Amino acid sequence: MKTRPLFVNCCHCRWCQRETGTAFALNAMIESDRVELLQGEVELVDTPSQSGKGQKIARCTHCRVALWSHYAGAGEAVKFMRVGTLDNPDLLPPDIHIFTCSKQPWVVLPPDMPAVDEYYSRSQYWPPESIERIKALKK
Repeated sequence: MKTRPLFVNCCHCRWCQRETGTAFALNAMIESDRVELLQGEVELVDTPSQSGKGQKIARCTHCRVALWSHYAGAGEAVKFMRVGTLDNPDLLPPDIHIFTCSKQPWVVLPPDMPAVDEYYSRSQYWPPESIERIKALKK
């Protein structure tokens, strides 16, 4: 990633739990042109999603690990980077926890961390710079 991401979601929905095989998915949203593939190749795999609109998951052609997703809403302009696949995932803690209504009961969220039952309004949580960056993609 050439710059900081727009925002980092920690999603606790049951779909993400099923898809990742764990308690949540940690995705750093970033403009696709700010990501550089350093080695190897990826294969975009059309995958169903809970919304019914599907997503494209970029998987390493060698190890098959999911590296990022493209969701229907943003298309290929935004990559939802799987934070755990980055060299230093410690640098990207979540900015918000979403779909906490279905989080695993043993997951304890920090009391000072934004958390919502389902989804949220960007204008309420995203920093102004990120809102401007996402608006620039739609021009």
